[in-house]
Amino acid sequence: MSLSLQSPLSSALSSKSYSLQKGGGGGRLKLLSGSLSSNAIFLKLHNPSFPQIRASSLDAGASTELDAVSSFSEIVPDTVVFDDFQKFPPTAATVSSSLLLGICSLPDTIFRSAVDTALADSGCSGLENDALRLSCFANKALVNVGGDLSKMVPGRVSTEVDARLAYDTHGIIRKVHDLLKLYNEIDVPHERLLFKIPSTWQGIEASRLLESEGIQTHLTFVYSFAQAAAAAQAGASVIQIFVGRLRDWSRNHSDDPEIEAALKRGEDPGLALATKVYNYIHKYGYKSKLMAAAVRNKQDLFSLLGVDYIIAPLKVLQSLKESITTPDEKYSFVRRLSSHSAVAYSFSEEELIKWDQLSLASAMGPASVELLAAGLDGYVDQAKRVEELFAKIWPPPNV
Repeated sequence: MSLSLQSPLSSALSSKSYSLQKGGGGGRLKLLSGSLSSNAIFLKLHNPSFPQIRASSLDAGASTELDAVSSFSEIVPDTVVFDDFQKFPPTAATVSSSLLLGICSLPDTIFRSAVDTALADSGCSGLENDALRLSCFANKALVNVGGDLSKMVPGRVSTEVDARLAYDTHGIIRKVHDLLKLYNEIDVPHERLLFKIPSTWQGIEASRLLESEGIQTHLTFVYSFAQAAAAAQAGASVIQIFVGRLRDWSRNHSDDPEIEAALKRGEDPGLALATKVYNYIHKYGYKSKLMAAAVRNKQDLFSLLGVDYIIAPLKVLQSLKESITTPDEKYSFVRRLSSHSAVAYSFSEEELIKWDQLSLASAMGPASVELLAAGLDGYVDQAKRVEELFAKIWPPPNV
């Protein structure tokens, strides 16, 4: 049940606005507007008792495309409306600045009390420095909402780390420790948590240090092989690639060597990157799981079968659910990514180096530089808007 709604992006690169409110049926949530592409992430813990996305049962010999593709990859919705719980069961959630903005946009939402409680926190309100006080409120609000979400979903809750710290390794680590301490206070186990960090070199290094402490990290805004390989070497639990955004960039730009090479081979640049990264992770035994996001249509999804996680738009999931497949159909679903494909994939010596800050900076082309910057701008804007809003509404009434 992702609510982010992160994914950030008000544009193709930042979260779109949306609101959550109680529906007529017992306080269920409804997504009022916008889609949560990038911030909405769902990760399922490895437990067979957790719900998986499956279509309703059909007669023997017939199934749906959703059933077929779900046998290859964990298919998760990029947005989930509580009213559709039975249709597309959520497995986990993301809590972010964009989610807080959505919660605050309407007074009648089941998460509003979590925000009001944060704004009434005496420890935060007692801080004399305005910036520190607002940051404290934001941390408390993220964790309070994340705690509520952890009771609603069986999987992990991913918490966005302030993007203003994207180039400050120790700042990221301190922020994660602060958030983790707050989660400890409300008894949310470490294994239920992920911390979402931008894939700058400083973010990747923070991920390495946090993972060494047993803290799970999720690296986002990955748009180049160099970023992904460095993230895998750092031991990041999850690496997220936005395949559709790379395609969009390539349609209006040029001169990126990685993208130009893919186009010259007749490949889609986003799908090519996801394939390469998957094979790298699995060929060399890294623990990271790969998440493919910004999947725009069924063909994208079919081309990624076998990847660990695929975030799919609701319209794509609905189409898959409504499409019936039979044993004698001409089209057969094929695993595109596997341990076999990984072993057979060849990498150049330049790609198999131990990545460091200098080599990463040298290898990131225009696409990854520009898309990373755009994603960070969106996250930073949302974080500032949350603090500006909290400054206006603090202290909350009747608390």
